[in-house]
Amino acid sequence: MSDDEKAHAGTLGTADTGILTCMPADPDAHLSEAEREAIDRKLILRLDFILIPWLCLLYLMAFLDRTNIGNAKIAHLSTDLGLSTPQYNMTLTIFFISYSVFEPLTNILLKRLRPSIFIPIIMITWGASMLSMGFVTNYGGLLTARWFLGLCEAGLFPGINYYLSCWYKRSEFGIRAAIFFSAAAVSGSFGGLLAAAIGLLDTKRGLAGWAWIFIIEGALTMLLGFISFYMVHDFPDDARFLSSDDRARVIRRLKMDQQSSAEHEEFRSSYLWASLRDWKMWLGMAIYMGCDMPLYAFSLFLPSIIANLGWGGTVVHSQLMSVPPYAAAAILTIVIGYIADRTRQRGLCNICTSALGIIGFSMLIGSSRPGVQYAATFLAALGIYPCIANTITWVANNTEGVYKRGVVLGFVIGWGNLNGIVSSNIFYAPPRYFVGHGVILAYMTLFLFGGSVLMTILLRRENAKRKRGERDGWVAGLNHAEIEMLGDRRPDFLYTT
Repeated sequence: MSDDEKAHAGTLGTADTGILTCMPADPDAHLSEAEREAIDRKLILRLDFILIPWLCLLYLMAFLDRTNIGNAKIAHLSTDLGLSTPQYNMTLTIFFISYSVFEPLTNILLKRLRPSIFIPIIMITWGASMLSMGFVTNYGGLLTARWFLGLCEAGLFPGINYYLSCWYKRSEFGIRAAIFFSAAAVSGSFGGLLAAAIGLLDTKRGLAGWAWIFIIEGALTMLLGFISFYMVHDFPDDARFLSSDDRARVIRRLKMDQQSSAEHEEFRSSYLWASLRDWKMWLGMAIYMGCDMPLYAFSLFLPSIIANLGWGGTVVHSQLMSVPPYAAAAILTIVIGYIADRTRQRGLCNICTSALGIIGFSMLIGSSRPGVQYAATFLAALGIYPCIANTITWVANNTEGVYKRGVVLGFVIGWGNLNGIVSSNIFYAPPRYFVGHGVILAYMTLFLFGGSVLMTILLRRENAKRKRGERDGWVAGLNHAEIEMLGDRRPDFLYTT
């Protein structure tokens, strides 16, 4: 809890007591503050080593599997299957349809089935879908495989963001979400390198290089899915790798941070309606679509953009040239996550970072020089990737309640991914792709940059009203349990701006 939150909570006796309702027994109550902090640091370090690396690996595979079709395209996928440009774009589109339709439901399934069961199952099924793409012989087969890939992948990204928000305090979540999402940028680099290597298997056993990309990466995903039954852990109150004292410490830390997400709670329709009535969710959806549509457009078409720069070279050369922009984006994603956690200025981080992307796509439109265009791909990547993790963290920070947060993240991420349909259908006039770059520029300017400015202003105004006591009437006459049920509408809950 920040100093402002502590000060304001002190003026609201009933609300402050409400926060501490059902607080688990503190195993460190007899220790000094310095000793307690030392124990907490060791606990967080342990959580980081056990949770974060494996989850990053899973998301790296997820993002690699959904975007490697871009690498397959320049390895002659469209030519071998006889795909027209509209047909190829449709294979991209159909993934986002199934992915987005099922995404809002997945966090409820994650909570009910437990992460250690739900995540491995969806990994194995989407790995099987990916592997099957290596054996398709026509447009219909590829379309079907991409549909099931989207369906099976739908639960991973919103699920893991929600899952991590149930382990860490709001001031700790951003850097972890950034490290997790940086796996997407790393997958771009890794995907280019891997595609270049796998492409050398072209014609082996009668299969094209693009087929081997799907087969090898799909088989690897399935293997990791089976291992995940042992590597993915459940929520804090059920985590077997923690002692009972450590479980109590994790839950107590979250409650002191005005969160209840670590504990069991029954789903009620009121949580859905509370989410739908929350203006922050709708504005968060607009902001997220402003970075998510550009993300997929950039990831799916960067190999083609580079191949059309006029530099010549082989397919392998084009694959390798896509690596550096992603590597730069991965580094900045983590840096922004760290800065945003320390400053709690997530809106300002979005505003400044998105400006890089706006400049980058403006350069892609305005210059035909290959060197300028390649430099612009760096700015484009730097302006998109950090905003994804930062926006998700921003939404999670400002939504309290086990199921409400899950529903809100599902809607925000699902809506953003639905805009992947747009990203699949705007690049159709090589080599300059004026329409594609122009649509991305509009999304980033209006929704990402403009939405972040508006969200920042509105949240700061609401915090000012709460600090002045203008919302204290919301808890008049309520008991402790009722106050806690208000979640982020509690007058002592200050939003992250």
